[in-house]
Amino acid sequence: TAALGIGGNNPTPGFRNQTEEYDGASWSAGGNLTTNRGSLGGAGTQTAGLAFGGNTPPVTGATEEYNGATWTAGGSITPVRGYMGGCGTQTAALCFGGHAGTPTIVGTTDEYNGASWTANPTGLNTARATVAGCGTQGAALGFGGYTPPASASAATEEYDGSTWTTSPGSLGTARYRIAGCGTQGAALGFGGYTTTQVANTESYDGSSWTTASNLAVARARIAGAGTLAAGLAIGGYPDQTSTEEFGAATSAANIVTVTTS
Repeated sequence: TAALGIGGNNPTPGFRNQTEEYDGASWSAGGNLTTNRGSLGGAGTQTAGLAFGGNTPPVTGATEEYNGATWTAGGSITPVRGYMGGCGTQTAALCFGGHAGTPTIVGTTDEYNGASWTANPTGLNTARATVAGCGTQGAALGFGGYTPPASASAATEEYDGSTWTTSPGSLGTARYRIAGCGTQGAALGFGGYTTTQVANTESYDGSSWTTASNLAVARARIAGAGTLAAGLAIGGYPDQTSTEEFGAATSAANIVTVTTS
């Protein structure tokens, strides 16, 4: 009921800087990013948000902080990259995996303290891009994604603040450009690509994934926010404008038009 949709890409006019705020029923315009970009990482809340990396093109390391009205520059991330996983808060965020310029895919993990990024020497066990993330800086979850050559991943990894551990519970459907929300022990993964866009939704309990109610609209390149019991699916491809809300028992489409100017 208090989410942000940040940046993105569509065929016309391309990479975007718009921010929109969701109140549980409709979207309204917020303050624009200073850098147009898609495939970026995000963390935080509607009034204390964080946007980092992404494709401008080329990929960027720019980080911006949101106060509920305007974006201001934060510390840049290295290596510069897009298509990464992200989670946490504005002052304690996590960035992992991604494309550091085609065709380089990395497993790098970086932590943000509200001013600057610090690299953790221990990265993901499986380097991948377009990986989904949720949780906190000290208890994160990374799942799905793309590993070369042209392979969708089902791998799930848990982060304890210093190291990543591969979970025995892999996604039931391997996919990339998937979205996620929730916590390390109560997560939701939805949408993405296998060989085409899918509507598959799965829930994670800290050890295994279970099939949940599908999205009403199959799509990839999707954004996610919220919790396992109150999830939000935003935009995506090929349906760029619809929003869906997820409850503990079902997923329901709340189709609203995202407008830009």
